[in-house]
Amino acid sequence: MTDSELKTIAAKILRKEGQELIDAADRIPEPMARVCEIIANHPGKVVICGMGKSGLIAQKIAATLCSIGNKAVFLHAAEAVHGDLGIYAPGDPTIVISKSGATEELVRLIPILKEFNSQLIGILGNLKSPLADQMDVVLDASVSKEADPLGIVPTSSTTLTLAIGDALAAVLMSHRGFDHDDFAKLHPAGDLGRRLRLTVEKIMQPIKDVATVHLDDNLRKVVIEMTEKPQGAALVMDGDSTLLGIVTEGDLRRCLAENGDIDQLKVSEVMTENPVSVNLDAPLNDAVTLMEDRESQISVLPVVNGDGKSCAGLLRLHDVYQTRLF
Repeated sequence: MTDSELKTIAAKILRKEGQELIDAADRIPEPMARVCEIIANHPGKVVICGMGKSGLIAQKIAATLCSIGNKAVFLHAAEAVHGDLGIYAPGDPTIVISKSGATEELVRLIPILKEFNSQLIGILGNLKSPLADQMDVVLDASVSKEADPLGIVPTSSTTLTLAIGDALAAVLMSHRGFDHDDFAKLHPAGDLGRRLRLTVEKIMQPIKDVATVHLDDNLRKVVIEMTEKPQGAALVMDGDSTLLGIVTEGDLRRCLAENGDIDQLKVSEVMTENPVSVNLDAPLNDAVTLMEDRESQISVLPVVNGDGKSCAGLLRLHDVYQTRLF
């Protein structure tokens, strides 16, 4: 096949799977509210059970729920009757995942789970199936057709099931008021958790270590200050330490490339006025978002005090990356 044909197939698969998600958005919300109620009102854990590809998706959903503070475990349907049922406490709800709704190992398990007084939540691809008849709540994970060229490989169905799990996690987060601080407590070793725990103040360059200049200084003064305090930028301030602008190394290079006279050009002619800034007590993640999630990324960010005006220092992306190493 030609490269063009292969590219067409790839795009077609993504569009097919995307359409299945869009179609499911109209039928999932109502039963999802009931599922949220069951899980949120249970003080224990939720058990998520599946086989094959559905089992792999179940493992991911369990991991996602744990990451937002909902106790969840994966139960292999075949291993359950060989001792793994010991994970249950009375009343633990079970999420059963099956595309066919007739997975033998799951069907065999249902009467036992009912003995444990487990409320049964099905994420099922067939609403007219043995499992669907046994569930307390069913989330409809049916798809019109799998997205692969043969129409039989678990593709659209597993994507939709995973997305339903994500939707459940989001609903539970909103119901509990799960916030950034909660996430950081549960992810102390992750990069995102670290960003959420740390504030800008912890890793910024303090103002005493940053080049500072005034509006009427010439560029030679800027070069001298930035050479003595090489942080990648000079902060432009007035007499009250109010941030007026910033001159970066890039600004200096562009000026010199244009044969600018560094003895004649003033800071006010070169600086970026009213630059993007961040409060020193802001989570590091907020600062990284300001620096990276923009059309043109910035590598240095002025830091201001709580008043939002007086300058406290400078945050560099280099500082953020270095902190990741520890």
